[in-house]
Amino acid sequence: MNNSSQFLIKNGVLINDGIIKESDILIKNGCIDRIDNSISAKVNVNTIDAAGAYLIPGVIDSQVHFREPGLTQKADINSESKAAIAGGVTSYIEQPNTIPNATSLFELEKKYSRAKEVSWANYSFNLGATNDNLEELKKASKANIAGIKIFMGSSTGNMLVDNQKSIERIFSEVDHQLIAHCEDEETIKNNLERLIFKKGKENILPSDHPVIRDTEGCYLSSSKAISLAKSTGARFHVYHISTSKELNLFDGTTPLVEKKITSEACVHHLWFSDEDYLSLGNKIKWNPSVKTKFDRESLRKALHDGRIDVISTDHAPHKLEEKLRPYLDAPAGGPLIQFSLPAMLDLAKENGLNITRIVQLMCHNPADLFRIDKRGYLKEGYYADLAIVNPSKPTIVKKEKILSKCAWSPFEEITFKSSVSHTFVNGILNYHNGEILGPNSGQRLVFMRK
Repeated sequence: MNNSSQFLIKNGVLINDGIIKESDILIKNGCIDRIDNSISAKVNVNTIDAAGAYLIPGVIDSQVHFREPGLTQKADINSESKAAIAGGVTSYIEQPNTIPNATSLFELEKKYSRAKEVSWANYSFNLGATNDNLEELKKASKANIAGIKIFMGSSTGNMLVDNQKSIERIFSEVDHQLIAHCEDEETIKNNLERLIFKKGKENILPSDHPVIRDTEGCYLSSSKAISLAKSTGARFHVYHISTSKELNLFDGTTPLVEKKITSEACVHHLWFSDEDYLSLGNKIKWNPSVKTKFDRESLRKALHDGRIDVISTDHAPHKLEEKLRPYLDAPAGGPLIQFSLPAMLDLAKENGLNITRIVQLMCHNPADLFRIDKRGYLKEGYYADLAIVNPSKPTIVKKEKILSKCAWSPFEEITFKSSVSHTFVNGILNYHNGEILGPNSGQRLVFMRK
C-alpha cells in the first residue's frame, strides 16, 4: 500500500463522542478532511475497506516511562513509540525520572529534540518538580509542556518532593497542570520495617508488595494533596489511583471540562489483583501496588460513574532479568502500552461498559483534561490520529510479537478478542497488521491553555 498523504477509509463503524455509526473517513494532508456516510473514491487515494471494524481516535496515554535518556538498556523513545502505535496509541505523555532527571527546561528540551527525531507517536514530556526548583517550574510553557510532575513518593535521584513548604509553594505559585504520584514514604518505610522484623528480609515476597505499599499510604498522601489543591485552587491530577478508599476523594458528577481535580486509573490496577502475585510475582510489581479484588472492582465501577477521568498504562519497562530478582531487589514497573486497548475492550465487555465509554476514557478525556489541540476525537479538521480495530480478530500475546525493547509482558499467553489492524499518526499509516511503516510521523503535542 502506498503510504501517501491521502487515504479513504470505507464502511467502518465510527466510535466517537458517544456515537456509534457507519461512516467513511477521508484523510488528506495529515488531517481528517471529511467524515460522511458515503465518500466516493478518487484517483491517487489509498482506499481501505474497514467493513465490520471500529474506527476510533488514536489513544492518548497520559502516563508512560520510555527510559530515555540514561536507561536505554530497558527501553527508548523509538522502541516504545513503536509498541505504542502497534496498540493504537498515537500520543503519549512521558515522565521526568530519566537520567539525568528532567527537572530543568534545558534537560526537558533535550528530550523533545530526541523525540522529534525518533518518535513514531505524538509526544509531550512532563517537567519534574524537586524541593528546590520552583523558579524553573514557573517558567514552564502551558502551551508546549504537558504538566508538572510531583513525586510525593517512589522516585529516583532528587525528585522526591518531601519538604512540606516546597509542596505548598508549588501548589500556590505554579500556574500549570500539576500531576502527582501519591504515596506516603514514611508509611511505606514503617510497613517494610515491620514486615522485615516479622518475616526476615530474605523471606519478603512479591505478594507482600500491597502490604508494604498499602491503602493507607496511598490515601494519606492523595488526601493531603487534594486538600492542598482545593485550598490553593490548583489544577491537580492524581496518577494511578489504586484503592477503593481514594475514590471517595473524587467527584463523579461534574463534567470533566469543569473539574480542577482529576484522577487516573491504570490498566494493571483494573486488570490484575493481589491473587495474581502467586503466578506473576514481580511482573506485576508496580508502584502503587496492585491491591485486592475489592479495590479492583471498585476501580472498575468508578469507570462508569465519572470518578475516574482517564485510563493510562504507566508503561514502565525493565529488563526481564531485573524483574526476576528477589522481591526487594526487583524494580517496580512493567510494559503495557502495546496491549492496553485490546485489554480494555475485553474488560469493557466483561463489565457492561459501553465501548463509547472506553473511547471517552482513553481518547477524548485525556485530550480534554490536558487541553490538547485537535486530537483525541474524530472530527473534520482534526489531526488524522486514528486506529482501526477488528473486534473479531483475536490478539494472542506472544513474546515474538512484543515490540517493547524489554521483550516481555505480564499479558503473555493471554488472548484478547480484538486487534488493532491499522494506526494512523498525523495522516500517515504507520502500523498495518503487525508491520511498522515509515516514515515516523510523531509531532510535539500543543496545549490550548493560556
